[in-house]
Amino acid sequence: MHHRDKALEPVELQFHEVLDGFRRLLPISLFVMIFGAAFGLAAVQAGLDRSTIVLMSTLVFAGAAQFAVLDLWGAQVPLLPLVATVFAINARHLLMGATLYPWLKELPCGQRYGVMLVVSDANWAMSMQAFDAGKPGLGLLFGGGLALWSTWVAGSWLGLYLGSSLHDPVSLGLDMVMGCFLLAMVIGGQKSLRLLAIWSVAAGSALLAYRYLPENTHVVAGALCGGIVGALWMEQQHAH
Repeated sequence: MHHRDKALEPVELQFHEVLDGFRRLLPISLFVMIFGAAFGLAAVQAGLDRSTIVLMSTLVFAGAAQFAVLDLWGAQVPLLPLVATVFAINARHLLMGATLYPWLKELPCGQRYGVMLVVSDANWAMSMQAFDAGKPGLGLLFGGGLALWSTWVAGSWLGLYLGSSLHDPVSLGLDMVMGCFLLAMVIGGQKSLRLLAIWSVAAGSALLAYRYLPENTHVVAGALCGGIVGALWMEQQHAH
C-alpha cells in the first residue's frame, strides 16, 4: 500500500503521542520563549499593560502578527488596517488547514478545532513530514503546538520583567532559527519535482512581493502562488 494511503487511515488523538510531540518540539520552543520575551518587552514599551500583553499572547498566539500590531497601537487603534495586517501575516494558516484536512476530518469537531488553535509553522511542518511518511502526526501537531504555545506565553510573561537583555534578538541571529528549522523539514521530507516547483514558485513570488508590494503582502503572495501550483499540478495517487 502506498504511504499516503496509510496516512489516510482513521486517526485519533492518543495521549502518549501528544506527550511525545510535546517533548520533541520542546527544544525549538525554547527559542520561541526568547522571542516571547522580546515581544513582552516591546509591548510594554508600546504602552500595553501587563495583563493585556499576557492575555494577547495566550489568546492570539501569533508572534509575527503581534509584533506588527504594536506598530499600530496607540490611543486610537486603526481597526481596519489592524485586521488587514493580521490577516495578511496569518493567511498561510488557510493553506495549513487545507493540507491538514484529510487527517483532521477524522476527529470530533471539538478536537479538530482545538488542535487548530495551536497550529504553527514548526508543528505543522513536522506533522506533515510524519503524515507523508505514513506515520502518526496528530500527536506532533497538538503536543508540539502546546509546547510552542506554552513557551510563547511564558516568554511573553518573562519579557515583562527580564526582557531588557533581549531587546534585539535579531542582532543575535535568533530570527533565523525558525527559518532554518523549516528548511530542515523541507529538505528531510518527501522529494519530488512537483514539490520543488511548489516551493520554488512560492519562494520566488514571496521575494518579488517583498521587494515590490506593500508590507506583509509577501506572505499572501507566496502562499497563494505556491498553492495554485500545487492545485494545478495534482499528485498522482497509486494504490499498491
